[in-house]
Amino acid sequence: MRIGEAAQRTGTTPRLLRYYEQQGLIAPGRSENGYREYDENALGRIAQIRDLLRAGLPTRLIQQVLPCISTPHSSIRFSGLTPEMVALLEAEQARLTARIDCLTRNRDAIADYLAALRETNGQQEHAPGRTADDSA
Repeated sequence: MRIGEAAQRTGTTPRLLRYYEQQGLIAPGRSENGYREYDENALGRIAQIRDLLRAGLPTRLIQQVLPCISTPHSSIRFSGLTPEMVALLEAEQARLTARIDCLTRNRDAIADYLAALRETNGQQEHAPGRTADDSA
């Protein structure tokens, strides 16, 4: 499929797909006339890139971790890996872990709040003559 359809199917824009290509995140094929060609595998990779961007990873880190999540571990490439890059990835992993912990706490708090609301509403519905002011 050409870039317009790939953009539509992945919820991006052609400009963004060209940017991903420029950053080395995707490598679409080329047709005889030079048009970019995307297959289903490319669409999956674009979805992974978007998920990693939403998680807060910059493209320079995505370029390093994408091979780890989009290919079998036996074929992971570690080009340009430096101690600084390892430290950046470890810091990013710690940041994501902290964010996941925070999101988990918030999700659990909302679930508890909803359960309490449902319990309160259920009691009010089954208690004849009670109003919302009576429960306070």
